[in-house]
Amino acid sequence: MAKYRYQIRAQSGAVTAGEVVAGTIHDAAAMLRNQGYLMDIAPVEATVSLLNRIRTLSIDFGPSIKDVLSFTSQLSVMIKAGISIRGAVEGVADQIDNPKFKKIVLQIRQDVDSGKPFSDALARYPKVFSPLYINMVRASEMSGSFGHMLERIGGYLRQQVETRSMVRGAMVYPIIIGTMAVVVTVFLLTFVLPRFMVLFAGKESLLPKPTVVLLAMSSFMRGYWYLLLVGLGAALTGFFFAISRPRGRKAFDMLKLRLPVLSTMFRALYITRGLQTMGEMVTAGVPMLDTLQITGEVSGNVHFKAMWQDVYNSVKAGKKIAAPLAHYTLMPKNVVQMISAGEESGKLSEVLTDVSDFYSNELRNTIKAVTAMIEPCMIVVMGFIVGFIAMSVILPIFKLSALVKG
Repeated sequence: MAKYRYQIRAQSGAVTAGEVVAGTIHDAAAMLRNQGYLMDIAPVEATVSLLNRIRTLSIDFGPSIKDVLSFTSQLSVMIKAGISIRGAVEGVADQIDNPKFKKIVLQIRQDVDSGKPFSDALARYPKVFSPLYINMVRASEMSGSFGHMLERIGGYLRQQVETRSMVRGAMVYPIIIGTMAVVVTVFLLTFVLPRFMVLFAGKESLLPKPTVVLLAMSSFMRGYWYLLLVGLGAALTGFFFAISRPRGRKAFDMLKLRLPVLSTMFRALYITRGLQTMGEMVTAGVPMLDTLQITGEVSGNVHFKAMWQDVYNSVKAGKKIAAPLAHYTLMPKNVVQMISAGEESGKLSEVLTDVSDFYSNELRNTIKAVTAMIEPCMIVVMGFIVGFIAMSVILPIFKLSALVKG
């Protein structure tokens, strides 16, 4: 059991504070819920054990996209069941485990109680709810299809989670193999090779060049390992500093579009993300200029963002979407043609949905193909490194054996 300090605001507006003893912070909140609006609750530091301190560290973590997805899905079900928005938000808040997100949801409920539209309450937290989310909710409030729109938003978020998971999964294998290659190489050069090369002491002039190079690398790593760590830290710091600048980010994003193996995957990812976002917002009835602006923001690549910004400027000037897209090689010609046909027929939302579904499947297939290509490449690289070290160790043995026989 632990002690928690709380602040509660009664219906009259009076704020009271006190302490309560409970097993967890959630139990304490449940005990206090009937007394009024729970403004704040936190453990009393003097009586919190180390284990409880570790457990409450999650209160500092912001909500993830999965938290928002769970919130949206539950809210959609409750709204479609006929529950009022206030009751639905309060009911969902009771099921949230993330304390910080729970506090946000309770504040949203309070804003709704005070008469604010739900979209305006969400807009107070732009780091949690994206512009796409807010604009789609605002459009549904105007059209009266709130529950259905939440379901569509949930489906969109679910696709984003799956896409992100697939891309990260494709990167896991090469990272693991690369890390293993580095660890094995460092172990061989710093521990195994020095002990083995004692046999060749005094015969350095007879050693072949690969062995001499390997010994020099081993000697440097054992004597100046701290310089390697400093160099690695400086390289990483320089890399993150560079991509935080416009020119560096532009160069890095272009590199991702030109890498021999990964470029296909990244290109499919950016196309899928852009068309999916655009299709959802057009279907929701969001104004086209807002749709294009948000599509550019969520694209994830500065070159795609610039393309959508150009489309935004053209549409603002009275032109159609397909016209500026035709000038860019980032978007496949057949996609531009389908968008043009959708504009002419008045079925743009259906065309965008179909194209985004096609590229979602294309992205899955591309990720599988990229993973299948990376695996043998990484194995060959690791085999080359270990083979070079083994050859450098075996060559002097053969050479010295030949000299002895001669």
